[in-house]
Amino acid sequence: QVQLVESGGGLVQPGGSLRLSCAASGFTLGRYAIGWFRQAPGKGREGVSCISGPDNSTYYADSVKGRFTVSRDNAKNTVYLQISNLKPEDTAVYYCAADNLVMPAGSKCPTVYYEYDYWGQGTQVTVSS
Repeated sequence: QVQLVESGGGLVQPGGSLRLSCAASGFTLGRYAIGWFRQAPGKGREGVSCISGPDNSTYYADSVKGRFTVSRDNAKNTVYLQISNLKPEDTAVYYCAADNLVMPAGSKCPTVYYEYDYWGQGTQVTVSS
């Protein structure tokens, strides 16, 4: 059974940092694209970053570019999202998601939520002074 578990969220002051983790079980995460999404109260799901399966190419939404960094540790079957210089507008539940298709080399990771097949339960990030 495929399972994704996010962790690392919390309450942080503006300008602070967190590292979110997405640990997978039931499949080898390193072969697949992994996306990070967030959803703030009353808003839709926003794709913030993703990392491709074959060659670890990355994508960042304009709103987080330069502040967020996605990476993976295949030995730990885990993907990370380092989030820095946090702003109050970054407050949201953050989700990781996995695509269950093995894509050829050079493929970009999907940036829309409906391209992903497996989802974690989310971790809350609150940015407030």
